[in-house]
Amino acid sequence: METLLIILAFICIVVGIIGSILPVLPGVPLSYIGILLLHFTDKIQFSTQFLIFWAAMVIIVQLLDYYVPIWGTKKFGGSKRGIWGCAIGMVVGIFLGPWGIILGPFVGAIAGELSSGKQTQAAIKAGFGSFMGFILGIVSKLIVGGFLLYYAIGAVA
Repeated sequence: METLLIILAFICIVVGIIGSILPVLPGVPLSYIGILLLHFTDKIQFSTQFLIFWAAMVIIVQLLDYYVPIWGTKKFGGSKRGIWGCAIGMVVGIFLGPWGIILGPFVGAIAGELSSGKQTQAAIKAGFGSFMGFILGIVSKLIVGGFLLYYAIGAVA
């Protein structure tokens, strides 16, 4: 049973890291489930503070993953319509597969900006901000997933 839990834990962690790039998978939460599976073995025990800290990090990264593209739109000069367009594009993009998730916030922000009467160049700039926010979200998920993998390997080794 121990070996099965350890194997399942590493599968969850690796699939979680892949999910940090492919938005159709719940990346970081899946990696955290892997850490919990390791904790449930008799051989590996993480401290309560460790588990709480990383649970908080997972929650923060997941929340920021949705907020940062909106923030990027605003930071690059997006209006409220551009921000709403980014948010709507993100939600619609979920149903359109990986490319929809990547391009949804970008296209949504541009559409929102254009609908508010902005010039194409300003709308594209706001769309670029949402895309940069999306990339920042991926990087933050990869960092957290990488740390969880590091701790998992350290615990098993």
